[in-house]
Amino acid sequence: MSTPTAVDIPTLLEISPEGGIEGRSRRYEKFLGDMSGVYRDEQAWRDAAAARGADALVYWVDDQRYQEGPGALIVGTSTLLPGRYGEEFAVTRGHLHAVADRAELYYCLSGRGVMLLETVDGQESAIELTPGKAVNVPGHWIHRSVNVGDEPFVTLFSYAADAGQDYALIADAGGMKNLVVADGDGWALKPNPDHAGYRS
Repeated sequence: MSTPTAVDIPTLLEISPEGGIEGRSRRYEKFLGDMSGVYRDEQAWRDAAAARGADALVYWVDDQRYQEGPGALIVGTSTLLPGRYGEEFAVTRGHLHAVADRAELYYCLSGRGVMLLETVDGQESAIELTPGKAVNVPGHWIHRSVNVGDEPFVTLFSYAADAGQDYALIADAGGMKNLVVADGDGWALKPNPDHAGYRS
């Protein structure tokens, strides 16, 4: 039996419902200038970047990983700030796992959001999350967080450490099949006319 190394030792994490993890391994941040090509209404995104600055923070992710490779888990929080770009609500870039059969759990800590879900072969779903609700995303599902509220949308997530992310899949397809847009005081799905299908 091997002796655990320092990175294998259980770690206490303090997870904030406002977003963030005390004891995280890393944090990465996305700024408005990083979101070129994400929103269908490119002019609305340009106008927002001009008004708020390309260095305006739009979302950040804290995660903690104790080990790389099969068998280990990554735990983290995603904090997506509210906003609108034309009729679209604020989104993360979204991804499919590079190891496509890897699943991921998202649990809403605060705010109100939608997990937008699609598969390469044409299945689709959109699940609203509010505090206390979770979505268990199976492998082979492309997923993107959408903030449909007026406060930060914060989720706790966990996935296999060897999963990786494929962000290019969405960009190469002209965006996801559906857009999450404002509909009165709520939200609705709208077909994305630029979506050209996913590579298989």
